[in-house]
Amino acid sequence: MPLKLGQPLPEITLKQKTEAGLVDVNLRRNVGKGKTVILFVPLAFTGVCTDELCKVTGLLDEYKKLGADVIAISVDSPFAQEAWAKSASIGVTLASDFNRVAVKAFKVKDTRVIPEKTGLLNVAKRSVFVADKNGLVVHSEVKRDPSSMPNFAKIKKAVEA
Repeated sequence: MPLKLGQPLPEITLKQKTEAGLVDVNLRRNVGKGKTVILFVPLAFTGVCTDELCKVTGLLDEYKKLGADVIAISVDSPFAQEAWAKSASIGVTLASDFNRVAVKAFKVKDTRVIPEKTGLLNVAKRSVFVADKNGLVVHSEVKRDPSSMPNFAKIKKAVEA
């Protein structure tokens, strides 16, 4: 079962590739300041994942005004994520879970849906977690179908609450 409401965000630091090089992205970096939105997407350079993160990029100003930090996670390398962000104009912080640490901690490892369609094992289920300023999960949504987008209205409502 994925992280439940009321559970704390795990203390995990992933990597992001920026123009300055590899930098740490701590999933609890906004604790004490505001809410945190964590999105798991299966794979970079895929249609639904690109559409989702482009939509979230368009919502970033709204989330920032509400004091929320947004982090998107995939199991791709930080180098592939950087190329993906540049090619698709993705403005969300992309954190690499290449070693599947976050996927395991959040319990969103997909061992069924993606393998049935592509043969690729151990990617993330499309999912979203919103944590309050204390780092406790206040909203979660885990999609069974990787082609199904998260409910953005519910995400916004959780950030506004």
